[in-house]
Amino acid sequence: MAKSNALNAIEMKCLRLSLGLNVEQIAELTKTTADAVTAWEAGEADAPEVAQKKLLEIEDTIEMQVLNTTDGIEALFKTEPKRRLAFVVYPTQAIYTQYNPEFLSSLPFTELYNTAAWRIKKECQIVLEVEVSLVPLEVEAYKSYRTDSGMSESRESRAKWAATQL
Repeated sequence: MAKSNALNAIEMKCLRLSLGLNVEQIAELTKTTADAVTAWEAGEADAPEVAQKKLLEIEDTIEMQVLNTTDGIEALFKTEPKRRLAFVVYPTQAIYTQYNPEFLSSLPFTELYNTAAWRIKKECQIVLEVEVSLVPLEVEAYKSYRTDSGMSESRESRAKWAATQL
């Protein structure tokens, strides 16, 4: 990243906020300290190139997830009538880690996954005119639903449970 392309203090803070993360989470992602992140956002120090790259890669991952998901929804509704959709989101890091580990390498915090879901919701509403609800996974209710339905744990089971919560 050339110096002219480096993120300034305001851009660093806006990026953090747009990702839905706090200073401590940015510090963890960039392997630095909360004080260092605060200094970047105050314009007292430049964020290292590697830290900027990491955060921009996460932003790109979320944007690709939004594009891929909305493209899939658009294709689905070319053959089916539009309907409301429900996406599972995760209220805690522990639940996210247990039920959605496949995303941990690219979106390590539940806040990042939930940010992607929020952006998908907004894109679906604005561009596709499809209503999407974000449904926090309630573990006990979900387990009960699976037991009553004879279903095993899967992403599809979570999606079906979420649809029953609308």
